[in-house]
Amino acid sequence: MQTRASIPLLAAAIAFAQQRPAGYPPEMPGSVTEVYKTASGADLKLYIYNPPGHSAKSRSAAMVFFFFGGWTNGTPKQFENQCKHLASRGMVCMSADYRVASRHKVKAVECVRDAKSAIRYVRRNAARLGIDPKRVAAGGGSAGGHLAAAAGTVAAFDEPGEDSRVSSRPDAMVLFNPALVLAAIPGRETGKSIDLSERAGVDPKEISPYHQASKGAPPAIVFHGQADTTVPYVTAELFAEKMKSLGSRCDLEGYEGKAHGFFNYGRDGNEAYESTVKKMDAFLVSLKFLKSAK
Repeated sequence: MQTRASIPLLAAAIAFAQQRPAGYPPEMPGSVTEVYKTASGADLKLYIYNPPGHSAKSRSAAMVFFFFGGWTNGTPKQFENQCKHLASRGMVCMSADYRVASRHKVKAVECVRDAKSAIRYVRRNAARLGIDPKRVAAGGGSAGGHLAAAAGTVAAFDEPGEDSRVSSRPDAMVLFNPALVLAAIPGRETGKSIDLSERAGVDPKEISPYHQASKGAPPAIVFHGQADTTVPYVTAELFAEKMKSLGSRCDLEGYEGKAHGFFNYGRDGNEAYESTVKKMDAFLVSLKFLKSAK
């Protein structure tokens, strides 16, 4: 039996992903790179921005961002400016490459495996990277937001052969118009129906953050345009409701009249970019991942 997701995610997200903001591989001046995993014949890199004066003794909090693109396209450059901001505030901030369908012929479940690998790599190498392994956050936009949320909620799909004693779950989630509901929710309306079974590579429920969220899920903040027709706003409301019912913090920041990708740097005079960065910063301060700005 096919599972039908009740959001217009696949076709719209892939169409949106064709609006590629930059080339691949990206040029990200000021970052240092490390390969966190080799898979499908590709070296998958972290583009790392360190705070001023950072050293292995710093024990800073860290953030790992995952780019948008419908699990099909995209580039780590999407979160370059958010990385620079957080590095300037004292976090080690990284934008992760991961496998996508257009370059590596993979399904979304492999993207989830890569996200988990990236977080595990950061935590496993925390001492060398100057990171506090108990303060590793994940963030992302659209499909990348799905990956960050899946790393925080989906127990399965760790990469075989990795050290499972090192957790791949982030300690916090910062999500920008994320895909959070990948399958129908009985009795709840979530949008136009579309079948994600083939694209996901598994039953979509298995990698759906809403369906997999459980008690102990890490705190989250969700930024979502209320006029988003690619990933409808109601899915963010449903996820926030579910998280709170489980006893986990989930701050939902809705933006009236804003469509998919509204938060990206360079869009509409950067008003939404600056607003979301300010609220992201405050959320991380509340969790003691950052110090209050003077």
